[in-house]
Amino acid sequence: MEATAAPALPRLNEPAPDFKAVSTQGELSLSQFKGKWVVLFSHPADFTPVCTTEFVEFARRHAEFEARNVQLVGLSIDSIYAHIAWIRNIEENFGVKIRFPVIADLDMKVAQTYGMIHPGAASTATVRCVFVIDDKGIVRTMIYYPLTNGRNIDEIMRIVTALQTHEEQKVATPANWQPGEKVIVPAPLTQEGAEKRMQEEGVERKDWYFSKKDPKAA
Repeated sequence: MEATAAPALPRLNEPAPDFKAVSTQGELSLSQFKGKWVVLFSHPADFTPVCTTEFVEFARRHAEFEARNVQLVGLSIDSIYAHIAWIRNIEENFGVKIRFPVIADLDMKVAQTYGMIHPGAASTATVRCVFVIDDKGIVRTMIYYPLTNGRNIDEIMRIVTALQTHEEQKVATPANWQPGEKVIVPAPLTQEGAEKRMQEEGVERKDWYFSKKDPKAA
């Protein structure tokens, strides 16, 4: 019998696969968030300590994500009842409100579509994936973490801000960049452009191909 081909997984700078799913805030689809950036993240299981720390931190930073026009969406293959019970437990024990939806992906359709099941890590749980999807529905970042290590929410916030800065100002960001720091001006693509760059004001030059400047005010 001929094997069924596995679905193509999301790739950077390609449209994020749409889906419909049951969540703690009712049925939702990815397409309903068009016009907003989406951080779709999976966790291995409810009522686990590492995942709890991540949810607490996402909850504490929720207003910052909202200010950047970002919709947080969580996901695991636990039931909707487990999600609700765990969220209530987090709110009672840690004093934070979980304001974002959490998908109950019992049939694993979303998890399989997005490559969140890694048998080598755990055959029955989603690994810690993060997908940053822009306001046009394009996948812009994919990050995978092992089951044993929690995500750095600062880094997720940083990459969202860096991507939005690129979109708004057509610049790049250097290693270890933090919001407000100098950004990289795209290198010229012609000899004439390189000569002009060496005379350009308002940039900090190391050479014609390597220049930085202050970002525009948000």
